[in-house]
Amino acid sequence: MMEAPRRATVRGPTFIRSLARLTAADLPQPTRSLSDQLSLWIDWTHAVALSTALDGKPPVAVLDERTLTRIDEDECVRVRNALAQAIAGDRAFGPRPSGSGLSAAEQAFAEESLDYPFYRQRYLAMQQGIEAGVGRLRERLRARLALRSDGLERLAAVDTVMERALSRRERTLWSAGPVLLGQHFERLRQAAADAQTSGDTSAPASDVWLEAFRNDMHKVLLAELDVRLQPAQGLLAALCTSPHG
Repeated sequence: MMEAPRRATVRGPTFIRSLARLTAADLPQPTRSLSDQLSLWIDWTHAVALSTALDGKPPVAVLDERTLTRIDEDECVRVRNALAQAIAGDRAFGPRPSGSGLSAAEQAFAEESLDYPFYRQRYLAMQQGIEAGVGRLRERLRARLALRSDGLERLAAVDTVMERALSRRERTLWSAGPVLLGQHFERLRQAAADAQTSGDTSAPASDVWLEAFRNDMHKVLLAELDVRLQPAQGLLAALCTSPHG
């Protein structure tokens, strides 16, 4: 199993550590605290909105009945399991056609799945599925919180502001995944080609290095899913520990 060279340990969420393991460069450790970094990411318009959500009476929520389905303490687990199953079942991780007698479609897929653009397109599609699934859960949790006390209604308002304020920075973070995976893909493929050219009889066949890459891609997607779920998990914890949770 081929991997990127080992580097200095990187602290942070599994998603960040997973990306760091794939890159050939050393990643600097963060020099600012989370609160200091957030202060740089939130511009003055969002700061005003956040102050209003914290200090003022939350606006009367307009609730959509579709968001008010029953929620319990296992809701985040169910959503994660459903999204994780969708990821595992994606065609990027399915068996690749091989052997003789392949149909034209099977042959085209076998060739397409040997190049990174195929995996980049699948990664972006799965990212969209994660974003949509987690977004719906977050909306439902905020809607439930809005039915409770002013304190929980205020929490829902703050979460709405924070989601808007950090969305641009989050998109930048999520876009790093496909880029670093692309570089990882090319390093694995080149290492296998170099080994075979040099006559190394232990050089991995294409399906071996490609399977290593697909395994890494799967891990990165699951790690991204877990990070994206964290705000919803916080909302759910507040909901389930409140009276009538």
